[in-house]
Amino acid sequence: MIGKSSECQIAGPRLSVFLGLKKVLRAFSFPFMLAIQMSDILEGRLGQDAPERRLVMERLYRLLERVEMPLFMHVNTKWNRDLWDRLFRILTLLGGATFCLGFSLAAGLLASGPWRAAGWQGLAAVALSHLPVALAKRGAPRRRPYQKYPQANTCRKPLKDPSFPSGHTTAAFAMLTPWMAAAPMLIPLLLPIAVGVALSRVYFGQHYPSDTIAGALLGCSAALLVPLWLSLPL
Repeated sequence: MIGKSSECQIAGPRLSVFLGLKKVLRAFSFPFMLAIQMSDILEGRLGQDAPERRLVMERLYRLLERVEMPLFMHVNTKWNRDLWDRLFRILTLLGGATFCLGFSLAAGLLASGPWRAAGWQGLAAVALSHLPVALAKRGAPRRRPYQKYPQANTCRKPLKDPSFPSGHTTAAFAMLTPWMAAAPMLIPLLLPIAVGVALSRVYFGQHYPSDTIAGALLGCSAALLVPLWLSLPL
C-alpha cells in the first residue's frame, strides 16, 4: 500500500506544475482582457477624437523627423551595405515575433532554474508588449521611412503597416530583458544584440530612430511588469 508520505511526494510535483501553469495562464489572460478593454475604448469614447489625435501625432512625427533624419540617413545610406547587410539580416530576424515567442517558449519548456523563469517571463512580455504596439499603430499611424523618402534604402520585402513603434525592437527587448535580469553578466552580450535589432530596423529603412526607442521602452517595461503579475497571490 502507498502511504500518505508517498502520496504527498507524488502530489507535490504535480501541484507545483499546476500552480506554475496557473501563473502562466494568468499572465497571458491579463493582456487579452486588457486588449479587449483598450479596443473598446479605441472604438468608442476615444474613437470620437481620432481625427484630432491623429493630427496631433502627425505634428509630433514631423517634429521628430526634423531632429532624427540626419541620424536615420547616416545609418540608412552611409553605412557600408556589403559589410552590414548579412549581420543586420540576422539581427532583424532575431527581433521577429516568431523567433522571440518560439525561443522563449523553448526556454520555458526545456531550461531549468532561472533560465526557465526567464523563458516564461520573456514569452509573456513579448505577448503583452505587442498590445500597446498594435494600439499605437492603429490609433496613430506613421508612414515608414522608405515610403516617405524614396532615397532611403530598404529590404526586399518591406513591411507596409504603420511605423510607430518598432515591433521588432519591442520583441527583442521584451525577450532579452528577463535574461539580463536573471544573469547581469550577460548584459554585455545581450544588450548589444537588442540594440543591434533596433539599428537593423533603421538600416533597412523600416523605422525611424524614435520608433525603435519607443519599442525598447515598451519591451523593457513589459518585461519588468510580468514578474509582478506572476507573483500575485493565486
